[in-house]
Amino acid sequence: MRKVLCVEPVIFVYVFAFSLTTPVVQQFIYRRLWEQEYNSTFISDSNVSHCEQNTSSPAYVKQKAIQEKASVFNMQLDLTRAIPSLIVAFVIVANGDRQGHKRSLVLPSMGALISGISFTAISYFSLPLSILFAVAFITGMFGSIATFLGGGFAYIAEECHDEKQKTTRIAVVDLIFGVVSGLAGLSSGYFLRELGFTWTFVIASLLHVINIIYIVFFLENTAGVSQLQHEAPVPWKELLRETFSGVYMLFKTAPYKKRILIIVLLFTFMTYLFTLLGGSSLFTLYELDEPLCWNEVYIGYGAAAFTSVSLTSFLGVYLFSKCLKDIYIVFIGMFSYIGGMIMAAFAKTTLLMFLVRVPSLFCFMPIPVLRSMLSKVVLPGEQGAVFACIACLEVLTGTMSISVFNILYATTVAWFSGFSFLLSAGLCLIPLSVLCWLLCTSWNGEDLALLVPEEVSSIESADS
Repeated sequence: MRKVLCVEPVIFVYVFAFSLTTPVVQQFIYRRLWEQEYNSTFISDSNVSHCEQNTSSPAYVKQKAIQEKASVFNMQLDLTRAIPSLIVAFVIVANGDRQGHKRSLVLPSMGALISGISFTAISYFSLPLSILFAVAFITGMFGSIATFLGGGFAYIAEECHDEKQKTTRIAVVDLIFGVVSGLAGLSSGYFLRELGFTWTFVIASLLHVINIIYIVFFLENTAGVSQLQHEAPVPWKELLRETFSGVYMLFKTAPYKKRILIIVLLFTFMTYLFTLLGGSSLFTLYELDEPLCWNEVYIGYGAAAFTSVSLTSFLGVYLFSKCLKDIYIVFIGMFSYIGGMIMAAFAKTTLLMFLVRVPSLFCFMPIPVLRSMLSKVVLPGEQGAVFACIACLEVLTGTMSISVFNILYATTVAWFSGFSFLLSAGLCLIPLSVLCWLLCTSWNGEDLALLVPEEVSSIESADS
């Protein structure tokens, strides 16, 4: 059977299934906690959810308590999943240079399938929510979306030999992520209203089954595997040693300037991702609370609004890269995010909440550009190591940010629910300051592009 090197369909299906269930899971937990607190069925109509706005009412106090409980529960669930997935993401993606990157794609898909089946059973049989912690730990052993995307980006980076094509194709994957997640978020409200929780989880599980079949039987492995397929299997202890050794040597053997650049870019990526994930993760809870009081359909509309942001961010990367250096594109994206978060903090009407996406039009640009900058600064054989670092940071940063912001939201929701958005905007000044230092020391995009060719030429000279 002839296999293909097109990994984009895999990313499309996985992201759609993941984004379909993410808002549904949050609403599922919120409604179950609501029913436990009120000992009654959650009420929702075509306009708004059952949301008390009278601050003197006892129901309002209970509503705020549910907001806090849901926020803390989500944080605990994310921590349970992140601890094992942190190790898996690092080991599996890093070893992609040796064993190919298909494993980084198929394992998280299997974990997502287990999660989907478990949520189906919990919803259908009304099982206790505490089971979700065991499910989160087991699925974390298969990796996470960071493992999946880390493997996908490394797959693309290894197949693309032209630097401009690499930047564009990485940006295309981020475009797919944004557009598909928006479409899935939009449809999630209608799925939930027409089919309920159980069948929504069933559909997501079937999508993961289709993805696994495609990866196993139709997707070609990366080029490195064909060169190593005749080698003897490596024991797990040796494999772990080689994994950490490969990442360690990435920093130890690199020239001083390259090493500093990698560290600075990873730190910038991590801090910006911390603010981006932390702030955006609170949107669903914020929209369920008063005064917005959105129902599942409006929450779907809100998630779908990110489609336009992903499109404009991709167009921004495509157009700005023709006339600006990478570092300036990152600046534009970060300022765009700051403007959106400040507006979200004071959005008290449905229209204003939707208009939050206007100043955020380019907020996703820094993510693919920073990935591309990191990919350009390392050698072809080091792609897996650097993307393993990125995947590991994504898991660690995502877990930390969601945990910190959920706790912060639970603490501040009673007196000012928009405080977390303001803090997210303020924290974005950290990566901005680091980039300013990078720019002032003249370590710009041209320096990044020049490092690898010099190393390659020196290696070729040594070999000859």
